Amino acid sequence: MGTNNVVFLENLEWFDDTGQELVHRLPEEGSGEIKYGAQLTVRESQAGVFFYKGKAVGAFGPGRHTLKTLNIPLLTKIASLPWGGTSPLRAEMYFINLKVFTNLKWGTRDPVAFKDSELGLIRLRAFGVFNLQVVQPVLFVNSLVGTQGIFTTAEIEEYLNRVIVSRFNDFMGEKIDSILNLPSKYDELSQGLSERLTEDFSHFGIRMTHLYINAITPPPEVQQAIDDRSRMGVFDDMNKLMQMKAAMAMEKASESEGGSGMGMGTGMGLMMPAMFAQYFATAQPQTKQHQADAKCPECDNTIPAQSKFCPDCGHQLLVFEQCPRCSKNLTPTAKFCSRCGHSVEEKTATKFCPNCGNENLAEAVFCNECGEKMRKPDK
Repeated sequence: MGTNNVVFLENLEWFDDTGQELVHRLPEEGSGEIKYGAQLTVRESQAGVFFYKGKAVGAFGPGRHTLKTLNIPLLTKIASLPWGGTSPLRAEMYFINLKVFTNLKWGTRDPVAFKDSELGLIRLRAFGVFNLQVVQPVLFVNSLVGTQGIFTTAEIEEYLNRVIVSRFNDFMGEKIDSILNLPSKYDELSQGLSERLTEDFSHFGIRMTHLYINAITPPPEVQQAIDDRSRMGVFDDMNKLMQMKAAMAMEKASESEGGSGMGMGTGMGLMMPAMFAQYFATAQPQTKQHQADAKCPECDNTIPAQSKFCPDCGHQLLVFEQCPRCSKNLTPTAKFCSRCGHSVEEKTATKFCPNCGNENLAEAVFCNECGEKMRKPDK
């Protein structure tokens, strides 16, 4: 690629051989003297973020691009003699992998407390998988990657797992009264938890495409209580079984009788297939295949997919930084949010449970340690 040569121009490109790299920087050893006219090649599943003189100056989509700096072959080396022949005009290119990273694990390292309406305070373990995708390359590099040369899924998985577990505890406390009804609500929990995590992940320029709950397991003594309750439900199933057997006996009786019985049996035989077909028929949703247009998150108007600013309201679509309070996209030099006036330099602090003193995320509703409900954060 020639990032350290004196005469020739650079040709920058990157291939992910491991399948686990979110970000890869060129040059790998640090900043370089990328020259005027260097060629950048970005693949369909990638995005390129160019840093020049310490700042992100542009994001590049798929295709071949020409980079412009003040580093001129040979002349720059002569002009940089006061700095030992090293040009002070440093530049780096970050390649961001935009593919969907699948089968990332999440789960409770320690059991979390949950107040069950029927079983009291119990501790639960939960685990599953989720899929991840980078949607705002510049924001992702500035907020999570920093100056690392290589950033993989293993380095972000632990933090995201902590966020998922905290939001899972909050969602369980708000939506579920008792774990006795959990098996029928896995899909609802997965969808609701995924929607709640959308805002958390958007602050870092990433999106959770899917989240799946594989299992939620209580302690052995609680599992025994659930088994005892399931045995009690057998009596209701026995009543349904007796009713079905009575209906089958009536059908056999009609077949064994005379002409009228034969007519009744024939009528029943003709009606039964239609009745079962109507009973077991499931509505198949009709999905319209259409390409979703990009929309401005500020004014909700349709905009071109590659736009950096909304042509109607001027909202900045290429995210460098977001307001920690209202998620407004901010310019690189902004010190206060133009929407809510919140200071950009003010960081969101963690929250401590007033009951047990355990540390939780800033917007946590229920404590992960004792399960007590905490005061909702001020908006």
